[in-house]
Amino acid sequence: MNTEIFGVVFMFLLTCVLAIPLGKYIAKVYSGERTWLDFLFGNIENTIYRLGKIDSKHEMSWKQHLVALLTINSIWFLVGMFILMNQDWLPLNPDTNPAMSAHLAFNTVISFVVNCNLQHYSGESGLSYLGELWLMFLQFVSAGTGMAAAAVLFNALKERTTDKLGNFYVYFLKSCTRILLPISLLVAILLVFNGTPMTFEGKDTMISLQGDTVQVARGPAASFIAIKHVGTNGGGFFGANSAHPFENPNYLTNMVEMVAQMIIPLAMIFALGYYLNRKKLSYMIFATMTAGFLALAIPNVLMEMRGNPAIGSMGIDNALGAMEGKEIRFGAAASGFWSIATTVISTGSVNAMHDSTMPLSGMNELLAMITNSFYGGVGAGILNFYIFIILAVFISGLMVGRTPEFLGKKVEAREVKIAIIIALVHPFLILAGTALSVALPQLTLSTLNNPGFHGFSEMLYEFTSSSANNGSGFEGLGDNTPWWNISTGIVLILSRFIPIIGPVAIAGLLANKKYTPESAGTLKTDTATFGLMVFAVIVIIAALTFFPALALGPIAEYFTMR
Repeated sequence: MNTEIFGVVFMFLLTCVLAIPLGKYIAKVYSGERTWLDFLFGNIENTIYRLGKIDSKHEMSWKQHLVALLTINSIWFLVGMFILMNQDWLPLNPDTNPAMSAHLAFNTVISFVVNCNLQHYSGESGLSYLGELWLMFLQFVSAGTGMAAAAVLFNALKERTTDKLGNFYVYFLKSCTRILLPISLLVAILLVFNGTPMTFEGKDTMISLQGDTVQVARGPAASFIAIKHVGTNGGGFFGANSAHPFENPNYLTNMVEMVAQMIIPLAMIFALGYYLNRKKLSYMIFATMTAGFLALAIPNVLMEMRGNPAIGSMGIDNALGAMEGKEIRFGAAASGFWSIATTVISTGSVNAMHDSTMPLSGMNELLAMITNSFYGGVGAGILNFYIFIILAVFISGLMVGRTPEFLGKKVEAREVKIAIIIALVHPFLILAGTALSVALPQLTLSTLNNPGFHGFSEMLYEFTSSSANNGSGFEGLGDNTPWWNISTGIVLILSRFIPIIGPVAIAGLLANKKYTPESAGTLKTDTATFGLMVFAVIVIIAALTFFPALALGPIAEYFTMR
């Protein structure tokens, strides 16, 4: 047990240490400074600009950024629909996997376009290699989209008055080439050398330990798995995701994948501090996010290590922890830590089945996605946290009788209205979707593996995962039906683009305002006190909204086990 705890602590500390220099590098990339990868990617990027007829020197307003973002995402969606609905006759399909139905293709493509990767299919049998390659492309560009939006925010927060906030295509392309691609390549190499397949051949015939002849799926998995974590995507090449021995062969690859999915979200926090030359602000954000993360992660690790009391009462040894749905090569501690990291970060990959975790562990996984502001996904995490900063600035200003200001710009009614709408969209989509599912048992009851309290948790988790752009699930739910595919697909669209449009709009509006230098009467936003204020706003607005729903699901299930 001590070794397991050491492994978890080491993974987290290593990620934090690596995030600081990476954050400095990201800040240089977005500010246009020279970096050590210029010689490798400079000419490639210029060629892409020429082919796309993009003027990389042209600066856009916040509205133009959003138009470009939404337009390019619409094109990716249409191409993806064509590929997945016709993959049965398209090339690179050695296992002759069938085409997807329209509603499943809609859900799948939307999910990958919005960086959620909610999968209502099994990777081995649901996609051709061409389909997998297109989804891998979407994993790069969806992550790049979120990072580009965050770069627009960085630019808007500078100490000046302007409506020119850089070029979306430059931010987007540099995010993919200078940041996502090199890290993904390194992770993929480590996976290949540890046994993850990287081939275009079809299934292989093997003899199992029982002497049975079995067909084992393989494919270009290593590259897919690398960007699924680096881009906080989470979609599994195989149905069992990172619990599959090909996706995550051993404890070393488990550590690599854990660091990979956390490194950029943490680095973006420090990148903000370097970009604005306000390191204290980034320390405040990091400390607040880390407090929320540890408040969820530590209980999960301990609860999964203690084991299941219901199983213990049967006289079964629980010394290894609650091991149902977990891999022995990872253990209860690493699986419990992963379950919070992947839901806080919004990656959504799993190395154990969340449906089998202890009830209160499942509640913490839900809370990680419900708050949706501790680290978060690449780019999107900073955008979500920015909304709560704006709300905390406004509330703090009212409390102390000062004009609300953030980084020298006055926060007024228009910005606060946008912020509160964005903050309320998330719980509305989750609770409305869950309520409709409960109210329509003819569509949902047959899809539940557990119709009691846990069944309610399964439905709540599905919409929470969709709205948080997470993609993990309580997989006791039979989710490949028209209801689940269409309803969660709609939630995926709204929950991705509204929370991007809102923060970028607020940042653009503030950038247009006159900059006022800080004075003795300015509310300090880089202090521990303000960090506590932001944390309180997150708890009150995000977490407490869901208490009745949590009481009907994981909390009620917990008391049935007492």
